[in-house]
Amino acid sequence: MNHFLDIHTTDKSDLRGMIDQARTMKDARAGRPKGAPDDELPLDGRMVALIFEKPSTRTRVSFDVGVRQMGGQTMVLSGQDMQLGHGETIADTARVLSRYVDMIMIRTFDEDVLYEMSEYASVPVINGLTDRTHPCQIMADILTFEEHRGSIAGKKVVWMGDGNNVFASFLHAAQQFDFSLTFCGPQQLDPDREFVDMAREAGVDFTIQRDPWKGVDGADLVVADTWVSMHDAQSSRERRHNLLRAYQVNDRLMEAAGKDALFMHCLPAHREEEVTSSVMDGPQSVIFDEAENRLHAQKAVMRWCLGA
Repeated sequence: MNHFLDIHTTDKSDLRGMIDQARTMKDARAGRPKGAPDDELPLDGRMVALIFEKPSTRTRVSFDVGVRQMGGQTMVLSGQDMQLGHGETIADTARVLSRYVDMIMIRTFDEDVLYEMSEYASVPVINGLTDRTHPCQIMADILTFEEHRGSIAGKKVVWMGDGNNVFASFLHAAQQFDFSLTFCGPQQLDPDREFVDMAREAGVDFTIQRDPWKGVDGADLVVADTWVSMHDAQSSRERRHNLLRAYQVNDRLMEAAGKDALFMHCLPAHREEEVTSSVMDGPQSVIFDEAENRLHAQKAVMRWCLGA
């Protein structure tokens, strides 16, 4: 049994194996209806609990479909259904759920909830997102890049915007997959210092560059994310827009990056804010391949968790 909690807490060889298996599983499904089962059914007879304290489109659908394609069944539970930590401890919830299901995926706010769940569960726990990290998204991103450009090792990835939870997992991945990473954003929204220090101690080629035009020079991949979340107050939205306006990914910035640079965004996107529609729908964008690959990458993660 393995938990998939964060990229930097997972062995490099295991991560590479997941990416390679995801590619193999995706190729094997070519031409099949989306609901058709895989040739192998490693989750046959298995029940997977999908817990959402935070709402989701891609995470919910991709995990649900992935479990079903591999022969399993899902039980989707919202924060209201669970009321995690209210009335019953996380530890007790983990112990109880472990008696009913074979695996737990949780998308939550507080990282401590994830780690307490994994400490007391006797079944694998997967990080579907916390306020600090989003490892499943970056596994899909690496799969997508390598489909289009080959190995990501030695390549230059440039992040535009806020040093948020998705960026944190990119920073972890730079260590595990050996690529360089440049953060372009305002100082007020710099990434978590703990993660930055950890990456630098591990020898990651990591740079903070305030000038987006200098940042994208020589980029193999440019990545953006939404400037505001659904939970941000209006005053916070206005402040963040003012801080981040200079980091919009538009045609001129992608031209500066070079014609071979790819563009990614984990979605949902606010068109004409962090990225223009012309970039999202342009020839360098692989955002919908990226969205699809959540399905394939997460299937590989689930198989690894179960040793299947």
